[in-house]
Amino acid sequence: MSQSRIVPTSAAALALALGAALTLTTPVAAAEVAKEKCYGVALKGKNDCAAGPGTSCAGTSKVDYQGNAWKYVPKGTCDQMASPTSPTGKGQLAAFTTK
Repeated sequence: MSQSRIVPTSAAALALALGAALTLTTPVAAAEVAKEKCYGVALKGKNDCAAGPGTSCAGTSKVDYQGNAWKYVPKGTCDQMASPTSPTGKGQLAAFTTK
């Protein structure tokens, strides 16, 4: 009799685990889609990637607002973020030469 209780309990636990996994992955996937690379807005050592020659990737920018280092930002906000080194004074969607 105890065996008949174990099977439904195990099935319910599995269903809850799968449901939780799907719930957790959906917002993450949506968040990744809703972001864009913004150049020239990362502070020294806080870039997400691409920091020019002699660097390996994330966290390797040498100066604040480095023109060839990017940070992920919410889509549509890059050109609103301050970047004192950019030609426009705002973040850019492509690498640039600092002024």
